[in-house]
Amino acid sequence: MKRFWWVGMLWLVTSGAQARDFHGVRMPDAVTISGKQAKLNGMGLRRKFVFDVYVAGFYVETPSTDPAKLIASDEVKRITMMMLRDLGKDKIVDALREGFEKNSKDRMPALKDRLDQLAAMIPDAKKNGTIVITYVPGDGTTLSTSGERSVIPGKDFADALFSVWLGPAPVDDDLKKGLLGG
Repeated sequence: MKRFWWVGMLWLVTSGAQARDFHGVRMPDAVTISGKQAKLNGMGLRRKFVFDVYVAGFYVETPSTDPAKLIASDEVKRITMMMLRDLGKDKIVDALREGFEKNSKDRMPALKDRLDQLAAMIPDAKKNGTIVITYVPGDGTTLSTSGERSVIPGKDFADALFSVWLGPAPVDDDLKKGLLGG
């Protein structure tokens, strides 16, 4: 009987931690962004063919499982990507451009210059490196890598960028499910 009690307690303790620990990557349950608390909505794994590329965590002020609501919200939000392998800048940029085309094709003329600006800021990614993309209402979208930060204005741009992971044609369906808490 004692053994079953111990197994039950262990399950309770570890089941709460699973939301913060995924595929060997640990992320906090909440972060502060511009004075606002953003909660971890979900985590997921980006796979390309048979390769694990990165684990992403998605932070929002108001958690939800509705991707359209999360994209449309004018609240702080953040995607944190922990790289599981080295990845050249060109591959990251190609994936972003493809995601923009698939999810925001009709808005590409208005987004193209800002997408080019983002593409120019993206470095080669190294294993265990982190890429952080944050949207702050009124300020814009910030890309942070290795201590460098750059801001791209416009909620329309942020919506298109977060659609790469959460839109109708996401870069990875399983990753989208994970970011939505599934």
